[in-house]
Amino acid sequence: MSHDPDPPTHRFARRVPEGDNRQRLVCGECGFIAYENPKVVVGSVCAWRGRVLLCRRAIDPRSGYWTIPAGFLEQNETTAAGAMREAWEEAHARIEIDALLAVYSIPRLSQVQIMYRAALRDDNVSPGAESEDVRLFDWADIPWSDLAFPSVRWVLTHYRDVEGVPLFAARGNPPGEFGDR
Repeated sequence: MSHDPDPPTHRFARRVPEGDNRQRLVCGECGFIAYENPKVVVGSVCAWRGRVLLCRRAIDPRSGYWTIPAGFLEQNETTAAGAMREAWEEAHARIEIDALLAVYSIPRLSQVQIMYRAALRDDNVSPGAESEDVRLFDWADIPWSDLAFPSVRWVLTHYRDVEGVPLFAARGNPPGEFGDR
């Protein structure tokens, strides 16, 4: 079997493919369309005896700011499994997913965020590789001015709205907050 030292390179250009209505990356040689789709972020508001778990980010964007355990969904992973994995990776937290809490659309970032309500199995948490600190906060002590992203504020507020409520409809972007600014 020979190895081609100069394999063919594909030259992609943005154009509207036949039968489509928007620009896509299309290979000028073979016509392959490289679709670019939104990223899915999964996470959870994790509680232990009335306190909420937050992680101080050790990575950009927004290093040093507080967030819930959340991150990008991996290939071949359910959203709930992804939220559980992120809680473990960021806070060494073992959680039980209770309910779908919210789905947020963040078009300016091409993200869909799927957030769960969860309970910690115990309060044995510690920073993972992407966190410089993790803590359980009473509601009054949440560092609101140091939250990493607007959606962290949204999900914490939505969590508080349904705390202790067994059945509820999943929340969405707050009115006027469509993330497209």
